Amino acid sequence: MTDVQLGLTGTQKVAVVLMNMAHERAAEVLGQFTEAEAEEIVAEIVRMKRVDAIVADRTLTEFHDLTIRGATNARGGRDIAVGLLEASFGAERAAGVMNRVASSMAGKAFEFIEAAEPGQIVSLLDGELPQTVALVLAHLRPEQASSILSGLEESRRTEVAHCIATMSSAAPEAIRVVADTLKGRAGAVVSTRDAVEIVGGVQPLVDIINRSSVATEKALLEALDERDPDLAEEVRSRMLTFADIVKLEKRDVQQVLRGIDASVLAIAMKGTTENVIEVIRSNLSERNREILDDEATALGPVRLSQVEEARAQIVRAIRDLESEGVITVQRAEEEDLVY
Repeated sequence: MTDVQLGLTGTQKVAVVLMNMAHERAAEVLGQFTEAEAEEIVAEIVRMKRVDAIVADRTLTEFHDLTIRGATNARGGRDIAVGLLEASFGAERAAGVMNRVASSMAGKAFEFIEAAEPGQIVSLLDGELPQTVALVLAHLRPEQASSILSGLEESRRTEVAHCIATMSSAAPEAIRVVADTLKGRAGAVVSTRDAVEIVGGVQPLVDIINRSSVATEKALLEALDERDPDLAEEVRSRMLTFADIVKLEKRDVQQVLRGIDASVLAIAMKGTTENVIEVIRSNLSERNREILDDEATALGPVRLSQVEEARAQIVRAIRDLESEGVITVQRAEEEDLVY
């Protein structure tokens, strides 16, 4: 990566200062920031690697409470960032911060296709190996990756899903090569930022499937069953279902139900267990229970696909609230679910 030039952001200036300090002292200072702030600073340290002496000098003069070190070539990079985080927050929290930084930075390698339509990206990836397509999808937002995965031909979709789930880590060079190749094919002129390794695995695939249509979810899991039954079972064990609403705390159930229309809820409850029905009804106000009962009474026979779609809508609401940190979902793998 080229040396950082003048015109640094505030976060970059903090990174430069820490890079010029003794390791122990820098760790102590970094520990005074919140984890979110530390993530931003560490991301800049990873990107910079080395800072020109003039840039370092000019930055340091802005901090009157620090001793100017003179013409110093500050060293950054992943190892420096990890060392600072571990000394500041401990190894476990440092690993979590670095994972989030890695995901954020690696994802930026494919920023140039974020605004593209799913169909355009499917065309762009046409002819690429399943491993390459998996690498790209694992770096995109789950919502966008889900739309792209749904647009692939069925057998190819299964191959890509399998690659996402079994992918471990991707070297920065591999990410850069793929991004640059696609960028050239797309005619993009955006510079690629340095990427850091990103961990793949089952969870990215689960995130994508949970945002897919019911039809895509069914077809994909059935195909994975044939290809790799153990993997399919692991994916299922991590996926949320409508019945998982019984695992939520009362206040979390109320948060979920607050955004669901009574007509959708009535359809979703068709054929479900008494346990699920009781959890839902007990977390509604008296007025909303009456509305729900009226909707349920008015319902005649309902197609299975309608029930599945209604349940999927509620699952998406649970997932969204969980990802926003509004609710917490307990996943007890030893607990059997009754459908």
